[in-house]
Amino acid sequence: MHHRELMAVAAGEEKDFRPGMVAMSQTFGDQLNAHPHVHALVTRGGWTGSGEWVPVPYVSSSAAEQLFRHKVISLLQRAGLLDEDRTRLLLSWHHSGFSVHNLVTAPAGDGRALEALARYCLRNPVSLARLRWEPGSETATYLPRYGHDDEKVETLDALDFVARLLAHVPDPRRHLVHYYGAFSNVVRGKLKARNQAQQAEPLASGPGAHTSSPPALASPSLAALRRGWAQLLRRVYETDPLVCPRCQGVMRVVSFITEGRVIRRILDHLGASARGATQGRAPPSGPAPGSL
Repeated sequence: MHHRELMAVAAGEEKDFRPGMVAMSQTFGDQLNAHPHVHALVTRGGWTGSGEWVPVPYVSSSAAEQLFRHKVISLLQRAGLLDEDRTRLLLSWHHSGFSVHNLVTAPAGDGRALEALARYCLRNPVSLARLRWEPGSETATYLPRYGHDDEKVETLDALDFVARLLAHVPDPRRHLVHYYGAFSNVVRGKLKARNQAQQAEPLASGPGAHTSSPPALASPSLAALRRGWAQLLRRVYETDPLVCPRCQGVMRVVSFITEGRVIRRILDHLGASARGATQGRAPPSGPAPGSL
C-alpha cells in the first residue's frame, strides 16, 4: 500500500492510480540468521483509472523507508504488540532499523535480466555450493557468499545447522509470494471480465443477438506470455526434454499413437531395454548440486 501511495504522488495521479507489484517474503539472512525482509518486483509506473500508463522514473528510497517504517509501527500498534512508550522509543532512534534499496532495475524488454532478478528474489535459504559437510561428520561449515567477509565462516554442529534451516520453513499453505495492484488476481479478473463484455457487445447488438455468444478467447498478448512446458521443465530440472540424450539432436514429433495395444508394446520394450542396460553397472548419479 505504501508503494502505491509513493508512486501515485510521484506520477501526479493520486486517484485510481494502480502500479503493479510482486512481493516475496523472506525470513533468513546470509548465514541462516533471522532477518525478515521483503523482495519486490515493482513496475516503474502505473495505470490510471482509464487504463493509461504513466511512467515514474524515480522514487525516493528515503521517503519509502520512512513511510514503510510508519506503516509497520502502526500495524504493530493495532495488533496490540506496541504500547505508546515503546513506540516513542522506536521513533526516537537515529537509525530507524528499516532500509529500502531500489537501485536494481531490469530494463524494459530484457527478459533475461528480469528472470535473474526474480530468481534472486526467490532464492532458497541454503545454497549447496556454499555448504561443506562430509557424510558421517558431526559438523557443517557454511561459507559466505562470494565477495563477502571471510570472517563470517562458521562451523557448527550439523544438527544445529538443520535446526537453523527448519526455522525458515514456512507453515503449510502459507504463501510467501503476493501480488498487488495491477498484478493482483482481483484486478486481473475484473479486467478480463470487462474485455469479455466489450467483445460480446457487438454480438449482442447484431443479427442473432438472441443466441448465446461463444466465450471470449484469450488475447494474443497474454498467450504470448505463457511459457511452454518444455521451457519450464528445462528451467526447473536444468535439462532440455526436447534434446535427445544420445545424439544431442532436437527431437520432433514423428507420430501420435493412440492404440492401446501398440502403446503397451512400446512401453514394455522400453522397460525391458532399461532393465537390461542397468545390469552390471552402477546406478546413475544424483542431480547436480543446487539449492535447498
